[in-house]
Amino acid sequence: MSRSLRVAVVGAGPAGIYAADILTKSEVEVSIDLFERMPAPYGLIRYGVAPDHPRIKGIVTALQRVLDRPEIRFFGNVEYGVDLKLDDLRQFYDAVIFSTGAEKDRPLDVPGIDLPGSFGAADFVSWYDGHPDVPRTWPLTASSVAVLGVGNVALDVARILAKTADELLTTEIPDNVYQGLKASPVTDVHVFGRRGPAQAKFTPLELRELDHSPNVEVVVHPEGIDFDAASMAAIRSNKQVEMVVRTLQEWAIRDVGDRPRKLHLHFLEAPVAVLGEDAVTGLRTERMELTGDGGVRGTGEFTDWPVQAVYRAVGYLSTQLADLPFDHATGTVPHAAGRVLDLDEQALPGVYVTGWIKRGPIGLIGHTKGDALETITSLLADADALPEAAHPEADAIVRFLEQRAVPFTTVEGWRKLDAHEIALGAERGRERIKVVDRESMTAISRS
Repeated sequence: MSRSLRVAVVGAGPAGIYAADILTKSEVEVSIDLFERMPAPYGLIRYGVAPDHPRIKGIVTALQRVLDRPEIRFFGNVEYGVDLKLDDLRQFYDAVIFSTGAEKDRPLDVPGIDLPGSFGAADFVSWYDGHPDVPRTWPLTASSVAVLGVGNVALDVARILAKTADELLTTEIPDNVYQGLKASPVTDVHVFGRRGPAQAKFTPLELRELDHSPNVEVVVHPEGIDFDAASMAAIRSNKQVEMVVRTLQEWAIRDVGDRPRKLHLHFLEAPVAVLGEDAVTGLRTERMELTGDGGVRGTGEFTDWPVQAVYRAVGYLSTQLADLPFDHATGTVPHAAGRVLDLDEQALPGVYVTGWIKRGPIGLIGHTKGDALETITSLLADADALPEAAHPEADAIVRFLEQRAVPFTTVEGWRKLDAHEIALGAERGRERIKVVDRESMTAISRS
């Protein structure tokens, strides 16, 4: 190709930015445009990570350095499938990479799961992270809450529910979130996992963070601390599993302190029904036992827990993208090493995926680097055979968006919004206060 390779990346979260990073470091001359539905970049980092995670939020610094490269442009507030489609992108780019992630809740098929007072964790995360497309209020009326799942998201949800609002004033939580949490009457948060402690999916760091609050007592119920042969093998072979198990065992035998709020961890308790007629009044679980191979089976022993709200944190699910095939069972786009496959399992020329839309919502943020490397390796191998864009000039996409009256934002606009949020925080002695409203975010960015 006589000119630089033109690539569009749809989704400016970690997966998309990592893909852009790897591509700009290759030997191929390239120019990249990142398209993001939100007016601001960073996706999961901004709208999916709990606000009291300053170490993880530090990833933003590295991502910003990538966005600052001259070969990369950012177009925010542009929604794929609404403002532009695949055929549009193909006019301007030789290749398109989709990295749209996963932000919906995976369903849980138990009776009563749709009762008022039963929520998806992803929706709650979007609320407390100030996502512009969710309601500004949240019904925090329960004194006792159940969280279903033992992954990092479940612990984030449980921790935010259990902490006092004042503890979170050191973070960037919006005012509406602070006021909502301030009025919460919660005293007990119960986290339920259907398998044993050696099968828990959270990391040692996430687990230990539960115990840092001066207002929250972490209580591990000892009847769930059990191990079979597969559990012992996992402990011996995986340092992180060993650290998680050791921490849980220590907490299970310690005396319960007098902190005003309690966060309970229950293992080998499978949710079988959400109780209530017009609203959640309880949760029924079945006691499970390990089967020796890491699996579990029911014992027929049931317990009813008097909770008034239930949050399911059993996984995220990606949304189908216009003009792309989609595997509804896995919530992913079918692909071969990142190359999108059509219904006949043939590669769609110049169309690629990376991140959770490619492999499903598993693993940590850093794991998307491996996805990106595989996808970019495939793209570079295909470079000479890619269908060339009809309008590869840099300003062609700008004219297209302007003709469609799309109020897009840029990386310069993000810097304005970033500075505005930092200034809002400084007025109140805080590091940052996040702007929530989409129109306000866009107006500040485009000012």
